Amino acid sequence: MAYSSNSPARADNTHRTYSNIWILTVSSMEQIIGAILSTVIGVILPLVQLIWHPGLSSFMQGLVGAIALIGIGVGSVIIGKLSDRTGYLGWFRMCAVLIMAGAAISYFVPNVYGLLIGFFVSGLGVGGGYALDSSYLSELMPDKIKATMVGMAKASCAIGFIGAAFICYLIIRRPDTTPVVWHSLIWIVFLSGAVTLLMRLRWWESPKWLLSKGRVKEAQIAAQHWGDPTLAVGQAGATNAKSVSLGSMFKGINLCKVIYSGIPWACEGLGVYGFSVFLPVLVAALGLSDATAEGVGKVTHSVLITGVVNFFILPGFIIGLLVVNRINKVKLMTWGFVASALGLGLLLAAYLLKWPAWTMIVGFIIFEVFLNAGPHLVTYIIPAQIYQIQERGTGSGIADLLGKIGAIVGVMLMPVLLEAGGMQLVLIVSIAVMVLGAAISLIFGKILKYV
Repeated sequence: MAYSSNSPARADNTHRTYSNIWILTVSSMEQIIGAILSTVIGVILPLVQLIWHPGLSSFMQGLVGAIALIGIGVGSVIIGKLSDRTGYLGWFRMCAVLIMAGAAISYFVPNVYGLLIGFFVSGLGVGGGYALDSSYLSELMPDKIKATMVGMAKASCAIGFIGAAFICYLIIRRPDTTPVVWHSLIWIVFLSGAVTLLMRLRWWESPKWLLSKGRVKEAQIAAQHWGDPTLAVGQAGATNAKSVSLGSMFKGINLCKVIYSGIPWACEGLGVYGFSVFLPVLVAALGLSDATAEGVGKVTHSVLITGVVNFFILPGFIIGLLVVNRINKVKLMTWGFVASALGLGLLLAAYLLKWPAWTMIVGFIIFEVFLNAGPHLVTYIIPAQIYQIQERGTGSGIADLLGKIGAIVGVMLMPVLLEAGGMQLVLIVSIAVMVLGAAISLIFGKILKYV
């Protein structure tokens, strides 16, 4: 729709600007909560070991750390597929309910099994949101800002990582704090889910999804609710498209799309979640925490350093958002992986050669900045751009599942690698994964002619 320069047009543009900001905010909530959940689990794990199971095996540590990611992977595929068939709205609200339910289970069943079940259920809700938020944004946002808005949604996870780390630090920093304080940290997840549900009570179906099912009148009504009648273009826009089968997603050109959108996501998933969940543990293993502290005090100091390192996720995303529409996405993702590997290489050299602690912090910062400026941002944008509307939820769900498989493997392996070969082995494997991500990005980007 073309607008003149008169006052009503300017008022309408202002309304759309506020509407776009609101859509972005509500659609970003699972990104924030996923980061909160990951950070809270990372803080809870060492506290649980102190109070319940000092001898908790490396496998069980990995399982507790990864169970939410397993839920996210399952939720992204199942809810993504169901949303293609039945619509986005109901599932978008259900995601918030699942997050709250999982937190409640973890709180009221205060043992390892309660944590496993509760984190898994919360993960289902987060995963469903991952599949749906990019779909909403890609279908509601104007074309000229679509990629930027989808990228901003992903960047919002930085708020969760940074905010959760410092809130956890404030909760556990008191001198008289005992390991039982882990119980209070669950409320951060529950309240985040409750706020999300309240936001979505006044929310509507995607007009483009309704049009894809031939439901023209409903699409026109939904478009009016969104405040932009151009979202529904009448009968001419109705395709009555059928949802694609899962099998067809793994054939021909779609298989290349799955590899291109999913495998690099799996590689960055190890970097994002493998490190974020166990960052307090890794900080201690590197010798960066207070050597004189014990028990909760040692955990508290590690959490503080975790918050400092997490802070650099934000500038990484900001850099990525500033260049994402100016640099080819394949190159941005590829070089992001390469720079992340170099940051880990510096961290490894500093650890082995016993360089000053600040050099290890610099290595962490380089890793975080370039991982988030490149792969972490771009892998989220890609599925919404390469899949058609009738397969978008399914394609996004598969990509997210592969990403979470990488994250799950990374989280499960982290304590095992630490036990088997210490930080040296952890860093060598992580560098290899970053190099693999760069290679897949470049090779399949060329195959699909995105370079």
